[in-house]
Amino acid sequence: MTRCASIHVVIAALLIATATAPARAQQAPLQDKPFAEHRIVLQLSDNDPRKQGMVISVANNLMKFYDPDKVAVEIVAFGPGIDLLKPDNPNRKLVESLVAQGARVDICLNTVDTLERETGKRPEFIQAATPVQVGVAQILLLTENGYTLVRP
Repeated sequence: MTRCASIHVVIAALLIATATAPARAQQAPLQDKPFAEHRIVLQLSDNDPRKQGMVISVANNLMKFYDPDKVAVEIVAFGPGIDLLKPDNPNRKLVESLVAQGARVDICLNTVDTLERETGKRPEFIQAATPVQVGVAQILLLTENGYTLVRP
């Protein structure tokens, strides 16, 4: 096989591979906060109500200490941490208030999909939650773009 033919075979193989690759959901884009001087991502992977309260408190305190336009706060919930984003969670109004002030709250769709497979029912979550395919990947994306990870 000539070099030119080999290149054509490689190109054809790459085209076939990309055409048949499964579609991957995108992670949520970075927040549009051009004046943010501080960027914080809060990890929530526990369903402990005290940790949920602490994450909400830290986010709230940051929004009060810095002007909401001067701080980008993102909470990423995955694993048991998504309980914070269920409609019947007692902290629902506090989460919605944070989102109204400019914070973002992400929910891991891998966790949602796993729970659906295990229980046969897709869990509901509040509309204020931003779905991301992989919660940990969202944290990685954020830290690679200047966010500081805090795990209360």
